[in-house]
Amino acid sequence: GLGRIWIGVVLLATITSLPELATGISSVALIGKPNLTLGDLFGSNLLNLVTIAIIDVFYTRGPVLHYVGSGLVLAATASTLLIGAVAASIYVAQNVAPLGIFGYIGLYSPIIFCVYMIIQYMLMRFQYSQQSPTDADSPPAASHGEISLTKAVSFFIISAVATAGAGTWLGFIGDEISMVTGLNESFVGSLFLAVCTSAPEIVVSISALRMGALDMAVGNVIGSNLFNMGVTIFVDDLFFTKGPILSYASTDHIFTAIIAILMSCVVMIGLIYRPRFWPRIWVGIDATGLVLLYLGAIAALYFLSKF
Repeated sequence: GLGRIWIGVVLLATITSLPELATGISSVALIGKPNLTLGDLFGSNLLNLVTIAIIDVFYTRGPVLHYVGSGLVLAATASTLLIGAVAASIYVAQNVAPLGIFGYIGLYSPIIFCVYMIIQYMLMRFQYSQQSPTDADSPPAASHGEISLTKAVSFFIISAVATAGAGTWLGFIGDEISMVTGLNESFVGSLFLAVCTSAPEIVVSISALRMGALDMAVGNVIGSNLFNMGVTIFVDDLFFTKGPILSYASTDHIFTAIIAILMSCVVMIGLIYRPRFWPRIWVGIDATGLVLLYLGAIAALYFLSKF
């Protein structure tokens, strides 16, 4: 009875974001390469939004954002806010002051984490303020009454442990790719690690789409971006012992964050503007825009990695 939007934005997003969390901890605590995890986080933000375009290809009724609940507008707006806050914190940490607390953790990390928790509370209150757990525009999801709550929770926990365990090794793999190819850590994280750690979001969103749970499919990827910015950076900062993590961040991440904000704006437009007629050949205009922005960002990051 929690509602598909809240389940997608909070529960599914938390589990599918565990690879980013595990990769981040191994990158900063065991390898000492903060740009690997930051590149992974911002790159995952981009790829998560591209996942909306991927599920749009499989959804035949029309642009998928046209059929999801209005509560996702709040989640997408909050996600954009956190991405912008982290980008601003990187700029301040690099050009003004490190903003360290006792020279250990950045002041921005606990603040952004607290904002994340407030956002989750707002989402829950918004969900319960609606007349029904699902939006009227969303088609009903398939019934799975034969699955008990105990069985569902057990499988949920097993999947979470397996996902987190696999993510731990990605930090070491990313470091090796960077050394072998000569590409900088930011680009390796933004492309190679992000593709791996975002695989759960893609698989889960497609599975939710096949079940007819569009709110969970889209909420999963938006919630993952919230988790990446609000929780993973905070945890990574705790494990990074050299100082405030964003003080050691490459300014390339600011560019990736700006693209993520632009892509989030495209998603918000798709969620708010719902015309009866939407020109579509294979995918919607919003999905096409997301893919083009992502490809442009990867190309630009590649050239930036050469300098």
